[in-house]
Amino acid sequence: MPAASASHLPDGVPTIRVIAMPTDTNPAGDVFGGWIISQMDLAAGTTAAFRANGRAATVAINGVVFLEPVVVGDEVSIYTNITREGRTSLTIHVQTWRRARHTHLTSKVTEGDFTFVALDENRRPRPLPPATASNSPAIAPTV
Repeated sequence: MPAASASHLPDGVPTIRVIAMPTDTNPAGDVFGGWIISQMDLAAGTTAAFRANGRAATVAINGVVFLEPVVVGDEVSIYTNITREGRTSLTIHVQTWRRARHTHLTSKVTEGDFTFVALDENRRPRPLPPATASNSPAIAPTV
């Protein structure tokens, strides 16, 4: 996959940026896919909680595809985009991009769809509130 240019940015809202560290590797020395999925879930969870105005829980992860490896020292950036809203649930498309240390070259390394359900104080599903500028990353004002 060719590196992304400065004029091509990932779809969605930038949600998490982190550096892959040696403790994030598997026995072969590559960054562990489970670590990447956990970062994706954290990013999607942040977007879900923001949109739900409260607690939201992961109920499904679908279509995760690993396109290329991440190595120690890479800057990992995760972008989220709400793609579907139901009465109590929402689906968030998550893309993970890497930037090799000391370069401007970026490339998409994985993507997938994370489904969340909004929860009430008893951990039961509750309706999503109406979308507003204060709870929707897609229409939130930029600073």
